[in-house]
Amino acid sequence: MGILLGLLFSMNTRAQDYHAIEGSPFAGSLGVANNPASILMTPYPWDITVFSLQLKTATNAVTFHNFSYLKPGGASQYSWDGGDKKRYADFNFNLHLLNVRLALSKKTGIAFGANIRGYGVARTGVANYNDSLQNMNQFFNINENTTYNINMASSSWLEAFLTYSRTLWDNETSRLNAGITLKAMRGISGAFTQLNGGSVKRSVSGAQTIYLLNAGNARYGYSSNYDRWHNGQSTTENLGSLLGKTRNGAALDLGVEYLVKTQAVTNYSNEEDAYWDYDWKIGISLLDIGRNTYVFGSQSRTASGPKSDVSDSALNAKFDHVGSLANFNDSLATIVNNISGLSGQFNVWNPTRLVINVDKPLPNNFAVNANLSLNISRPNTGKGKTFFVKEMNLLNLTPRWETKRLGVYLPIQVTTDGKFWVGGAAKAGPLLLGVHNWANVFLKDKIQNGGFYLAMIIRPGSTFEKKLGKRYDCPKY
Repeated sequence: MGILLGLLFSMNTRAQDYHAIEGSPFAGSLGVANNPASILMTPYPWDITVFSLQLKTATNAVTFHNFSYLKPGGASQYSWDGGDKKRYADFNFNLHLLNVRLALSKKTGIAFGANIRGYGVARTGVANYNDSLQNMNQFFNINENTTYNINMASSSWLEAFLTYSRTLWDNETSRLNAGITLKAMRGISGAFTQLNGGSVKRSVSGAQTIYLLNAGNARYGYSSNYDRWHNGQSTTENLGSLLGKTRNGAALDLGVEYLVKTQAVTNYSNEEDAYWDYDWKIGISLLDIGRNTYVFGSQSRTASGPKSDVSDSALNAKFDHVGSLANFNDSLATIVNNISGLSGQFNVWNPTRLVINVDKPLPNNFAVNANLSLNISRPNTGKGKTFFVKEMNLLNLTPRWETKRLGVYLPIQVTTDGKFWVGGAAKAGPLLLGVHNWANVFLKDKIQNGGFYLAMIIRPGSTFEKKLGKRYDCPKY
């Protein structure tokens, strides 16, 4: 029973989610992930993101108890959330390794580096559940007229990127910057699960109610490099095997930023400084246009035509302690009329999305930023070998107070599934720390909805700081 309910309700299933610095003139190499054109709108000649990590999760399927950032570990527990509803789970993470931004001049810039990224998305149809259920008979009893549908896809990859940005026009009232990022990828891990049209029928034998399988078809697959992980090998050997059998992929980002210049009078002493000033900044970008390709693992399967004599008690016996995917496949073969392996390749598209960003400076180092992210990917309901992951962020509004050394941020966000989070972040010198949802810090049952980010960004030192009031010397155009 455990594995079947786990399939129904499991969680297994994006500045890129560094919401604090979206639109900030100090975002530097981190900003390239939100708009490749943004690297021209920072006053430093260079910066390096030595390391950054971001994690975000959202679900209505499971709750963790007695766990928060202030109280990790210990006697933490989890429970599956009850009720008659659709369930979802999303996650994304990214790890930035030595991302570099260089200003070749005021009007041209480049950025490059390497990242590890991952996304997952899972959705079920409406189904009822409560934590008092002991077996499949009880589960089917509260879901007699339910049609079972599950769609899950995940993808993680290593990418190396190169960004080029330049100014297309610059006049007294406005400026337009444009940028492009090219990415070379290696798909590290891909997986999907689909159950469509699953149903049971009710039968009565004396005083006992029995539920028999009636209809449904399922597919599940994973990338073949997992077949090379063996318990007899060391972790180093297994990681080498896991990464050695991956496929190449490619993606690109496109972006523009339009600046409405401030019309304040500029005197000679602050002419260079005023180059980066603006009254409004509007960015539009199309991100993550590309996909990763994976070879099917040996235990990937498609199954259909459930046998009509398979009862709920038989399901309990067959799937209670399967232990491995191979054993699960053996048990599945005894309850369906058609089962076969999946061969060839499958594709998982990156979270392609349109991002619109508006930034408005205010007096005394304050500013406010709005960021709208619109997914272009499709739901995972088809029958082909192409799947989609998505960005869970929909809308952000971030007030900030920020200088070159210090910053305080209050990002407010709405996710694609209607979650409303109030987060926070702080910058002190090279260090940026943030949380997506303050509830993760202060409440003990919200850790599953939110996440965190941290980054270490180095910029020119004290010699440059002394002349930052006039920015850095650039050739005249």
